[in-house]
Amino acid sequence: MSVKVLTFAAAFASLVVVAGQALSAEPTPVGLWQAVDDDTKQPTGWFLIRDHGGVYDGIIAKMFLKPGEDPNEPCVQCKDDRHNHPWLGLEIIRGMKPEGENKYGSGTILDPRDGKIYKATMKVTPDGQTLIVRGYIGFELLGQNQYWTRLPDSAYSALDPAVNPNPAANPNPAVNPKRPPPARKSETSPPKPESIVRR
Repeated sequence: MSVKVLTFAAAFASLVVVAGQALSAEPTPVGLWQAVDDDTKQPTGWFLIRDHGGVYDGIIAKMFLKPGEDPNEPCVQCKDDRHNHPWLGLEIIRGMKPEGENKYGSGTILDPRDGKIYKATMKVTPDGQTLIVRGYIGFELLGQNQYWTRLPDSAYSALDPAVNPNPAANPNPAVNPKRPPPARKSETSPPKPESIVRR
């Protein structure tokens, strides 16, 4: 058998193994999700789910505000460590752990409108494109589902830099302060305090 044939056979075998791993990999809840209003079908919020060593949490990553609503409104109804935390970046899902095929539970979900905390589960559909979030009191059977749709990676560029886990997704330094423009050579003194933008 020639060297070319052996090389091709090895490359093909590697591709088969990689493809098999990709097909067998279960979808996870990690990523950016969009919720929509049941009646208007308009977006109500984007939520970012993160994995912290097998425990999942979720924050409000983008809000779709009505005219007159304050984008910096704090969670005055929250009763725990989230009290007065701005809604943007607020951790509403906590403590989700794997509980079976594509299912996560033992966690909680916060409703920042009234500060109530509910037990919760999450389930990812087999295609990985829908996240079913269920909040409940007492028994899961008595809960209510929300259906969130996975957003493409390109959507990260629309996030506020304060909550964007991938600041490189927005290459514009004017929009993304985590990637400041290079300093000019003529700048030798530090900026004056009044020139610093407070957050």
